[in-house]
Amino acid sequence: MTQLELARKGIILPQMRAVAEREGVEAEFIRQGIVNGTIVISHNTTRKDVVPYGIGQGLRTKVNANIGTSSDFGDVDTELAKLQAAVESGADTVMDLSTGGDISSIRREIIARSTVPVGTVPVYQAGIETIREHGAIVEMTVDDLFSAIEEHCRDGVDFITVHCGLTRSALDCLKQQKRVADVVSRGGAFMIGWMLHNDCENPLYEYYDRLLELARDFDVTLSLGDGMRPGCIADATDRAQMEELLIAGELVERAWQAGVQVMVEGPGHVPLNQIEANVKLEKSICKGAPFYVLGPLVTDVAAGYDHITAAIGGAVAAAAGADFLCYVTPAEHLSLPDPDDVREGVIASRIAAHAGDIAKGVKGAVQWDLEMSLARKRLDWEQQEKLSLQPELSRRVHHKHDTTGEACSMCGNYCAMRLVEDYLGISAGRC
Repeated sequence: MTQLELARKGIILPQMRAVAEREGVEAEFIRQGIVNGTIVISHNTTRKDVVPYGIGQGLRTKVNANIGTSSDFGDVDTELAKLQAAVESGADTVMDLSTGGDISSIRREIIARSTVPVGTVPVYQAGIETIREHGAIVEMTVDDLFSAIEEHCRDGVDFITVHCGLTRSALDCLKQQKRVADVVSRGGAFMIGWMLHNDCENPLYEYYDRLLELARDFDVTLSLGDGMRPGCIADATDRAQMEELLIAGELVERAWQAGVQVMVEGPGHVPLNQIEANVKLEKSICKGAPFYVLGPLVTDVAAGYDHITAAIGGAVAAAAGADFLCYVTPAEHLSLPDPDDVREGVIASRIAAHAGDIAKGVKGAVQWDLEMSLARKRLDWEQQEKLSLQPELSRRVHHKHDTTGEACSMCGNYCAMRLVEDYLGISAGRC
């Protein structure tokens, strides 16, 4: 039985207790969230050593790091280096999006080495193997697609992105409007090409029950992909995107009925003033299912700094109720990221997630900041380092210039907090 089915019977599993302890909440809160569909714990039944993470309402906003090869660059060593960089920087999950090299062996090695949940997009492998064997993705069969999904589940993948909501009706919406960037989702593009050539419905939608059966067998969480996500600000919140979201709402309920945990993916490039509306629409249409957003990126012109544009959007999305942020690195739109890009992307998204948690009142979020503020008041540099997102960076920057007193080199002898304490007798810790 799946975690969802057992939770409905009132059973609290060890992974539920582990999540509750890490989040500082009662295990019953986690169990009830899983029953309601507002919390998922992505944890393949074949994996025994992975640390379970809860994603959803009332929990800390989580951060995912995408890694993986491309057709131009990368092998298992490059991806393991990125995996290490992601985990060390505090990523809660990773996704292997490999499209080059020996995709199966790279995925299996990442799963074997990862201490956090691993996600994948099986249609990448199904499509690429079809291209290698038959010359075109449109030759992919339904069995080819489901064979890849089953392989990923058997290998131990904890959650999979599946573009089930990208139906012929959503495609009709795309045809009827003029988008600037058309489709930027690789998985979405694979499915659209296949649907148009074969004049058939998306098999992930048509045979959704078959997908649910596989997910149930391995207790794999479905992440309903957003193949119509906007790839530029001009395309945000359009009819095609909304049509796919409406279909996702139907599929969420069907997954719950089958005992399968599910979350929903969202945009994409979205102007700042539309982010909250996007989050609230998903939460309403998908009955509170966890929302997993890419960024969102709030401008199209920050190439090389898109980890910042994504962090701005991610903070707004998290504050509005998004549960899971997919990081964006400085290499977005430019290149395959390297380990340094991964670190920058994870930290930027963690800042966004924490800012959102403060706004949402997630347990422990405000206390973390209060502890840092008290350490700053005391000029306790060692404690400030420990409380920092990147302690080593905090230490290195603090010691960049020599100081003559306790304060940092920014203010030197004229530290405002020290002056006030000296002259007014206000000490740290007093409220």
